[in-house]
This record gives sequence, structure tokens and C-alpha cells, in this order.
Amino acid sequence: MIRPASFAPSVRVAPSEGALLFIFLEGRLLLREDGALPRGRPDEFPVDLVNPLGLLDGMPVVGARLAGEVPPGFTLRPLRGTYGVLPEDLFGLAGYAVQIVEWDRTHRFCGACGTPTVRSERETSKVCPNCGLTAYPRVAPVVMVLVTRGEGEGRELLLARGPHFAPGMYSALAGFVEPSETLEHACHREVREEVGVEIAGLRYRFSQPWPFPHSLMIAFTAEDAGGDLALQPEEIEDAGWYSVGALPTLPPPFSIARRLIETVARGE
Repeated sequence: MIRPASFAPSVRVAPSEGALLFIFLEGRLLLREDGALPRGRPDEFPVDLVNPLGLLDGMPVVGARLAGEVPPGFTLRPLRGTYGVLPEDLFGLAGYAVQIVEWDRTHRFCGACGTPTVRSERETSKVCPNCGLTAYPRVAPVVMVLVTRGEGEGRELLLARGPHFAPGMYSALAGFVEPSETLEHACHREVREEVGVEIAGLRYRFSQPWPFPHSLMIAFTAEDAGGDLALQPEEIEDAGWYSVGALPTLPPPFSIARRLIETVARGE
């Protein structure tokens, strides 16, 4: 979910008549019944936490929270469920908008002294006028590691499923980076903790913003360096080695996990 290259973020763009509106309520996005985003002025809708986000091809973009009833002719859809409904560029921009609106909601008061915060005029941040504490939108780095063994047609991928995954779905291993930890160390630690396997040949692949709720996914591949599978019960429900020709149900197409698994399965 990457915001489009033609989007120019800015905190100084005021909402106007033809603004593109991303209006959320508890992670759900307001859409017209035909699946299109609303356009207009934010004050035409029952909203608060209004955040001018920038320009998309010259069009103002605004994020806000729905503070009243769903207007006639509109519906709320879970953000994940808008994949394939919204064009890919707008789907990515929705991921940006929901994080800014949620950041606004959770940082209305200073975390140090409780004073109401004010929006910075020069950057995307909130500043306490009393003690000067500055709060930026939260981004939590998450490493994802796809462990492999074997070569060619006999190559296998280590895939696992968490207790809250969709039925039958498996993915690569992943976990949050801890304070004072490198990405490389986090990869080794997470794989060891979750499935008891050691890894070697760690290789960075690509990254993806993941607004569920505020992560940056950083994908790696690695080779099996030994160890029997020993699952961390509170994190991993099941795990196993899968042939590249007989993979289980995978995460949705817009996820970095799906891209990572399919890239490796093709031998890239």
C-alpha cells in the first residue's frame, strides 16, 4: 500500500470544493455505494479531525473522521476490503490517510504534561505549547523473513500461520524490531524465537508501508542453517516446509508477504 508518486504531501493545502475525501470510522473507509470516494468540502459531511494531506495531480486530498451518521448514498467498508474496489493508487493513498487521521486522534494531548497539542506549520508533527514535546506519526518497523532450503524444483519455503490468520492461510515469519536492535539482529531473533531455526545468508528484498495499524514491513530472504521446528505457541499456530510447487493459501495480493513468497517461488 504505497501512496502514488504523483501525490505531493503538504500540511498547508486548505480543503476546497473539489477535494478528494478519505473519511474513516474505526478503520473503515466511507465510500459511495458505487465504490467511489466522496469529493467536495469536508464540512459537507459530519466529520472531525480534518487533516489536509496534500495534492494528488493538483487535487486537494483530505483525511477526516466520521463523527455522525453515515450519509445517505454512502457506506463504510473495512480498509482491507477496498482492495480491488479502489484503484491501486487510491488504495495506497487511503493507507496514508488512515494513519494520519489516527495519529491526530491519539495525539490531541501531550503525552508528557497533558496540554492540548497544536499542529506544526512546517512539518507533519504535533507540538506541545507548554513543554515543547514534538510527536510525529508513528511508524513501527517490522522485519519479515522467508527462510528457504534446497535448490531448484526441490526448494522448500518455511511458512507459518498465526492464531488470527484466515483459515488455511500461511505466510513468511515476521516480527517487530525492538529498541537498540538492528534489522539483521531482529531477523535472526524472530526466526529463532518463533520456530527455533537458525538462518544464514540474510538478504534484503524490498519494503512496504502497512497501515494495519502503522507499520513499515521490511522483507528479507534467508537460508536454513539448522535446527528442528519448535513453535512459539502464543505466536505460531502451525509451521512447516512447503515445496515451491505446492504452496498453501497465501496472504492477499496487495501484501508484501505475497510478493515475497511469489518472487522466491519463481526463483528470483
